[in-house]
Amino acid sequence: MVSSLRHSQFFYTTAPQPCPYLPNRVERKVIADLAVPEADALHSRLSRAGFRRSHTLAYAPMCESCMACIPIRLPVDHFTPDRTQKRTVRRNIDLRATLVPAHATPEHYALFARYQAARHAEGEMAAMTAEDYRAMVEDTPVQTMLVAFHTPDNRLMAVSLVDRLEDGLSAVYSFYEPDAPERSLGSFAILALIEKTKLLGLPYLYLGYWVRGSAKMTYKSRYRPAEILNHGTWHTLDPEHPPLEAE
Repeated sequence: MVSSLRHSQFFYTTAPQPCPYLPNRVERKVIADLAVPEADALHSRLSRAGFRRSHTLAYAPMCESCMACIPIRLPVDHFTPDRTQKRTVRRNIDLRATLVPAHATPEHYALFARYQAARHAEGEMAAMTAEDYRAMVEDTPVQTMLVAFHTPDNRLMAVSLVDRLEDGLSAVYSFYEPDAPERSLGSFAILALIEKTKLLGLPYLYLGYWVRGSAKMTYKSRYRPAEILNHGTWHTLDPEHPPLEAE
Protein backbone atom coordinates (compact mmCIF):
# COMPACT_ATOMS: atom_id res chain seq x y z
CA MET A 1 0.00 0.00 0.00
CA VAL A 2 2.83 2.37 0.83
CA SER A 3 5.48 1.40 -1.71
CA SER A 4 4.02 3.39 -4.60
CA LEU A 5 3.94 6.52 -2.45
CA ARG A 6 7.17 6.14 -0.54
CA HIS A 7 9.69 8.97 -0.37
CA SER A 8 12.40 8.46 2.23
CA GLN A 9 12.12 12.01 3.52
CA PHE A 10 8.38 11.70 4.17
CA PHE A 11 7.62 8.28 5.70
CA TYR A 12 8.44 6.99 9.18
CA THR A 13 7.31 4.11 11.39
CA THR A 14 6.25 4.38 15.02
CA ALA A 15 7.35 2.21 17.92
CA PRO A 16 5.02 -0.66 18.87
CA GLN A 17 2.26 0.22 21.34
CA PRO A 18 -0.94 -1.43 22.62
CA CYS A 19 -3.71 -1.63 20.02
CA PRO A 20 -6.64 0.68 20.88
CA TYR A 21 -9.18 -1.56 19.12
CA LEU A 22 -8.40 -5.22 19.80
CA PRO A 23 -7.18 -6.75 23.08
CA ASN A 24 -3.75 -8.36 23.45
CA ARG A 25 -2.45 -6.88 20.22
CA VAL A 26 0.25 -4.38 19.37
CA GLU A 27 0.03 -1.71 16.69
CA ARG A 28 2.61 0.10 14.61
CA LYS A 29 1.94 2.91 12.18
CA VAL A 30 3.60 4.39 9.16
CA ILE A 31 3.33 8.18 9.25
CA ALA A 32 3.90 11.02 6.82
CA ASP A 33 4.35 14.72 7.50
CA LEU A 34 1.61 16.72 5.78
CA ALA A 35 3.19 20.10 6.58
CA VAL A 36 4.70 20.28 3.10
CA PRO A 37 4.01 22.18 -0.14
CA GLU A 38 0.83 20.95 -1.87
CA ALA A 39 -0.35 19.35 1.35
CA ASP A 40 -3.94 18.99 0.13
CA ALA A 41 -2.89 16.98 -2.93
CA LEU A 42 -0.65 14.74 -0.82
CA HIS A 43 -3.42 14.26 1.74
CA SER A 44 -5.87 13.25 -0.99
CA ARG A 45 -3.43 10.72 -2.48
CA LEU A 46 -2.69 9.24 0.92
CA SER A 47 -6.39 9.03 1.80
CA ARG A 48 -7.04 7.05 -1.37
CA ALA A 49 -4.22 4.74 -0.24
CA GLY A 50 -5.81 4.16 3.16
CA PHE A 51 -4.17 6.82 5.35
CA ARG A 52 -5.90 8.96 7.99
CA ARG A 53 -4.95 12.40 9.34
CA SER A 54 -4.17 13.45 12.91
CA HIS A 55 -2.94 17.04 13.39
CA THR A 56 -0.18 17.57 10.79
CA LEU A 57 0.48 13.88 10.17
CA ALA A 58 -1.08 11.20 8.00
CA TYR A 59 -0.90 7.64 9.30
CA ALA A 60 -1.77 4.09 8.36
CA PRO A 61 -1.49 0.82 10.32
CA MET A 62 1.57 -1.30 9.62
CA CYS A 63 1.13 -4.10 12.12
CA GLU A 64 2.93 -7.43 12.04
CA SER A 65 0.60 -10.40 11.50
CA CYS A 66 -2.57 -8.31 11.63
CA MET A 67 -4.68 -6.66 8.95
CA ALA A 68 -7.83 -6.04 10.99
CA CYS A 69 -7.90 -2.28 10.29
CA ILE A 70 -9.42 -1.94 6.82
CA PRO A 71 -9.91 1.49 5.17
CA ILE A 72 -13.58 2.12 4.39
CA ARG A 73 -15.42 4.78 2.39
CA LEU A 74 -18.96 5.38 1.15
CA PRO A 75 -19.81 6.15 -2.50
CA VAL A 76 -22.46 8.65 -1.48
CA ASP A 77 -24.49 8.69 -4.69
CA HIS A 78 -25.18 4.97 -4.25
CA PHE A 79 -25.94 5.03 -0.53
CA THR A 80 -29.38 3.74 0.45
CA PRO A 81 -30.46 4.21 4.09
CA ASP A 82 -32.04 1.26 5.83
CA ARG A 83 -35.13 1.51 8.03
CA THR A 84 -33.16 2.28 11.18
CA GLN A 85 -31.19 5.03 9.44
CA LYS A 86 -34.40 6.54 8.04
CA ARG A 87 -35.82 6.64 11.58
CA THR A 88 -32.64 8.32 12.79
CA VAL A 89 -33.05 11.05 10.18
CA ARG A 90 -36.67 11.60 11.21
CA ARG A 91 -35.74 11.86 14.90
CA ASN A 92 -33.23 14.60 14.09
CA ILE A 93 -35.15 16.49 11.44
CA ASP A 94 -35.11 19.52 13.73
CA LEU A 95 -31.31 19.79 13.77
CA ARG A 96 -29.52 22.38 11.67
CA ALA A 97 -26.14 21.31 10.25
CA THR A 98 -23.79 24.22 9.55
CA LEU A 99 -20.31 24.23 8.02
CA VAL A 100 -18.03 26.44 10.11
CA PRO A 101 -14.27 27.14 10.11
CA ALA A 102 -12.01 24.78 12.04
CA HIS A 103 -11.74 26.93 15.16
CA ALA A 104 -12.05 25.58 18.68
CA THR A 105 -14.64 27.27 20.88
CA PRO A 106 -15.47 26.89 24.58
CA GLU A 107 -18.93 25.62 23.62
CA HIS A 108 -17.50 22.90 21.41
CA TYR A 109 -14.89 21.87 23.98
CA ALA A 110 -17.52 21.63 26.74
CA LEU A 111 -19.53 19.20 24.61
CA PHE A 112 -16.37 17.29 23.67
CA ALA A 113 -15.35 16.89 27.33
CA ARG A 114 -18.84 15.80 28.35
CA TYR A 115 -18.93 13.25 25.53
CA GLN A 116 -15.52 11.82 26.46
CA ALA A 117 -16.44 11.52 30.13
CA ALA A 118 -19.68 9.72 29.33
CA ARG A 119 -18.61 7.48 26.43
CA HIS A 120 -14.82 7.03 26.61
CA ALA A 121 -13.84 7.71 30.21
CA GLU A 122 -11.04 5.12 30.10
CA GLY A 123 -9.57 6.39 26.84
CA GLU A 124 -6.67 8.77 26.33
CA MET A 125 -8.89 11.46 24.82
CA ALA A 126 -10.83 11.81 28.09
CA ALA A 127 -7.81 13.60 29.55
CA MET A 128 -7.56 16.17 26.75
CA THR A 129 -7.46 19.77 27.91
CA ALA A 130 -8.95 22.73 26.08
CA GLU A 131 -5.52 23.34 24.53
CA ASP A 132 -5.32 19.69 23.41
CA TYR A 133 -8.73 20.06 21.82
CA ARG A 134 -7.68 23.30 20.11
CA ALA A 135 -4.66 21.52 18.63
CA MET A 136 -6.81 18.63 17.38
CA VAL A 137 -9.11 21.06 15.55
CA GLU A 138 -6.77 23.82 14.43
CA ASP A 139 -3.36 22.20 13.88
CA THR A 140 -3.98 21.18 10.29
CA PRO A 141 -2.08 21.93 7.08
CA VAL A 142 -5.02 20.89 4.86
CA GLN A 143 -8.57 22.07 4.17
CA THR A 144 -10.42 21.30 7.38
CA MET A 145 -13.84 22.36 8.62
CA LEU A 146 -16.37 21.63 11.32
CA VAL A 147 -19.99 20.64 10.90
CA ALA A 148 -21.96 21.87 13.93
CA PHE A 149 -25.44 20.53 14.68
CA HIS A 150 -27.87 22.77 16.61
CA THR A 151 -31.47 22.52 17.75
CA PRO A 152 -33.94 25.32 16.84
CA ASP A 153 -33.21 26.95 20.21
CA ASN A 154 -29.48 26.91 19.32
CA ARG A 155 -28.39 24.10 21.63
CA LEU A 156 -25.25 22.41 20.32
CA MET A 157 -25.90 18.68 19.90
CA ALA A 158 -22.99 17.36 17.82
CA VAL A 159 -19.81 18.39 16.04
CA SER A 160 -17.92 16.65 13.24
CA LEU A 161 -14.34 17.49 12.30
CA VAL A 162 -14.00 16.98 8.55
CA ASP A 163 -11.26 17.27 5.91
CA ARG A 164 -11.93 18.25 2.30
CA LEU A 165 -10.27 15.92 -0.20
CA GLU A 166 -10.09 16.00 -3.99
CA ASP A 167 -12.63 13.19 -4.22
CA GLY A 168 -14.63 13.53 -1.04
CA LEU A 169 -14.85 14.39 2.62
CA SER A 170 -12.92 12.59 5.33
CA ALA A 171 -14.68 12.27 8.69
CA VAL A 172 -11.83 12.82 11.15
CA TYR A 173 -13.74 12.78 14.45
CA SER A 174 -17.27 13.34 15.73
CA PHE A 175 -18.66 13.90 19.20
CA TYR A 176 -22.15 14.57 20.45
CA GLU A 177 -24.52 15.12 23.36
CA PRO A 178 -24.31 11.94 25.48
CA ASP A 179 -27.59 12.62 27.26
CA ALA A 180 -29.72 12.20 24.13
CA PRO A 181 -29.34 8.48 23.27
CA GLU A 182 -32.77 8.41 21.64
CA ARG A 183 -31.45 10.60 18.82
CA SER A 184 -28.61 8.19 17.76
CA LEU A 185 -26.48 11.26 17.10
CA GLY A 186 -23.38 9.34 16.07
CA SER A 187 -25.29 7.66 13.26
CA PHE A 188 -27.03 10.90 12.35
CA ALA A 189 -23.71 12.71 12.00
CA ILE A 190 -22.59 10.19 9.37
CA LEU A 191 -25.93 10.44 7.54
CA ALA A 192 -25.65 14.24 7.53
CA LEU A 193 -22.07 14.08 6.23
CA ILE A 194 -23.25 11.85 3.40
CA GLU A 195 -25.66 14.60 2.37
CA LYS A 196 -22.98 17.31 2.75
CA THR A 197 -20.67 15.28 0.51
CA LYS A 198 -23.40 15.02 -2.13
CA LEU A 199 -24.12 18.75 -1.96
CA LEU A 200 -20.44 19.48 -2.57
CA GLY A 201 -20.55 17.28 -5.67
CA LEU A 202 -17.96 14.87 -4.27
CA PRO A 203 -18.17 11.09 -4.70
CA TYR A 204 -16.89 9.67 -1.40
CA LEU A 205 -17.17 9.99 2.36
CA TYR A 206 -14.10 8.45 3.98
CA LEU A 207 -14.86 6.89 7.38
CA GLY A 208 -11.43 5.74 8.49
CA TYR A 209 -10.97 2.10 9.47
CA TRP A 210 -13.46 -0.72 9.71
CA VAL A 211 -12.15 -3.12 12.36
CA ARG A 212 -13.78 -6.53 12.50
CA GLY A 213 -13.99 -7.70 16.10
CA SER A 214 -14.04 -4.17 17.51
CA ALA A 215 -17.45 -3.09 18.79
CA LYS A 216 -16.34 0.54 18.49
CA MET A 217 -15.68 0.27 14.74
CA THR A 218 -17.94 -2.39 13.23
CA TYR A 219 -20.85 0.08 12.94
CA LYS A 220 -19.26 1.50 9.80
CA SER A 221 -20.27 -1.55 7.79
CA ARG A 222 -23.96 -0.68 8.33
CA TYR A 223 -23.78 2.10 5.74
CA ARG A 224 -24.21 0.40 2.37
CA PRO A 225 -22.91 0.03 -0.15
CA ALA A 226 -19.50 0.65 1.41
CA GLU A 227 -16.11 0.18 -0.21
CA ILE A 228 -13.00 -1.20 1.48
CA LEU A 229 -9.37 -1.04 0.41
CA ASN A 230 -8.00 -4.53 -0.06
CA HIS A 231 -4.59 -5.24 -1.60
CA GLY A 232 -4.38 -1.70 -2.94
CA THR A 233 -7.78 -1.68 -4.68
CA TRP A 234 -11.16 -0.41 -3.49
CA HIS A 235 -13.86 -3.11 -3.54
CA THR A 236 -17.51 -3.18 -2.49
CA LEU A 237 -17.73 -4.59 1.03
CA ASP A 238 -19.73 -7.77 1.47
CA PRO A 239 -20.32 -7.90 5.25
CA GLU A 240 -21.25 -11.58 4.98
CA HIS A 241 -17.94 -12.48 3.32
CA PRO A 242 -15.31 -9.94 4.44
CA PRO A 243 -11.66 -10.33 3.49
CA LEU A 244 -9.71 -12.71 5.68
CA GLU A 245 -7.48 -11.21 8.32
CA ALA A 246 -3.86 -12.26 8.31
CA GLU A 247 -3.04 -14.49 11.28
